[in-house]
Amino acid sequence: MPSSRTGRPPVRAARPAPPGIAGDNPLRRLRDRARKAWDRPLTAYYLILGGSMLITVLGLVMVYSASQITALQLSLPGSFFFRKQFLAAVIGGVLLFAASRMPVRLHRALAYPILAAAVFTMALVQVPGIGMSVNGNRNWISLGGSFQIQPSEFGKLALVLWGADLIARKQDKRLLTQWKHMLVPLVPVAFLLLGLIMLGGDMGTAIILTAILFGLLWLAGAPTRLFAGVLSVAALIGVILIKTSPNRMARLACIGATEPKAGAADCWQAVHGIYALASGGIFGSGLGASVEKWGQLPEAHTDFIFAVTGEELGLAGTLSVLALFAALGYAGIRVAGRTEDPFVRYAAGGVTTWIIAQAVINIGAVLGLLPIAGVPLPLFSYGGSALLPTMFAIGLLIAFARDEPGARAALAMRQPRFGRKRAGGSRAERVPRRWNTMRRRASAARSSGER
Repeated sequence: MPSSRTGRPPVRAARPAPPGIAGDNPLRRLRDRARKAWDRPLTAYYLILGGSMLITVLGLVMVYSASQITALQLSLPGSFFFRKQFLAAVIGGVLLFAASRMPVRLHRALAYPILAAAVFTMALVQVPGIGMSVNGNRNWISLGGSFQIQPSEFGKLALVLWGADLIARKQDKRLLTQWKHMLVPLVPVAFLLLGLIMLGGDMGTAIILTAILFGLLWLAGAPTRLFAGVLSVAALIGVILIKTSPNRMARLACIGATEPKAGAADCWQAVHGIYALASGGIFGSGLGASVEKWGQLPEAHTDFIFAVTGEELGLAGTLSVLALFAALGYAGIRVAGRTEDPFVRYAAGGVTTWIIAQAVINIGAVLGLLPIAGVPLPLFSYGGSALLPTMFAIGLLIAFARDEPGARAALAMRQPRFGRKRAGGSRAERVPRRWNTMRRRASAARSSGER
């Protein structure tokens, strides 16, 4: 091998790496870009805000499509249910904006008043002449005319806020290492809410409330034995409630049904939900072209709106809804995992558990994988009583996402591209901020030696 004048072998130039290897791999570059995008400070904020708004808007469209036939059968205008849902969405938007702008200390201050109001109204449902029954469940209060309210929906929000505040206070005092402080008074108050709900026969809402309770206990670091003990008690109570109710046993027998059954186990709703999904195909029959909503599928615009979505928008539409809920759940978990505030961690985890558990139970029932629990799809199904507290809870997540240190810094640095200051300042102050920023960057580069 020839050598150089110094006696060392010549250094050969490195050959360029062939395309498709290492950094030239487009899939790897795409993965790196996606990872950087996920790690940005405002990712959770945009996911929560954008995902919830898309779910709500798509839900309004599907409520209008799925409820027209039901409204006409009741001798009502075709847009009757849509107008009520749109009004609830507007009010919910105001609540979302207010909750997203509230400081954390105000959220904590609202925990006890909301809990007291929820317990009072849930007890008021059982008073004759005030409470009313809908589909066999006595969980409603009439507000006059066609407007009703379901207080148990606000019980979910009350348990999240109050439970998060309670556990955060006990964590500050280092009391969570004792099992009695872990359970009392969280579990007794949760059982009080569950008892008031079950007096009306609404086991679906009780399951969601139980999921919130377990989510709070898990986030608080409950020991496995303690967690298993509470779960065993809840499961035993659930089995007793199911065994003693022929209606619940019939719903349990309809899991996986493909044909309507005669007798007590009438699986008409479950089977026609499967028919609606099966007839949708990849891209659906078209918006408004559902066949099952013409009297074949009960509760097409409430509990089984996901089935109508699958029939009209197909597999693409249902997967889009699932992706939006998955993004919302990921963002909620990220907010709960990155915060240093115990209350924010427990509240964000409780809201995420509430929304995702309710979505799983609703979609699982439509797919025939779970018994029909009678719970709406969050932000999507018709029902103002469910929409209002859910949108307030989304506002909580947005406020928590904005309160992250990295998000606060990113929002503070974000400036309008072409914004100008008010007239009256100097000429330099009236120059757009974007150009000032670019000028500072250029001067810094020249001072470092660039020409």
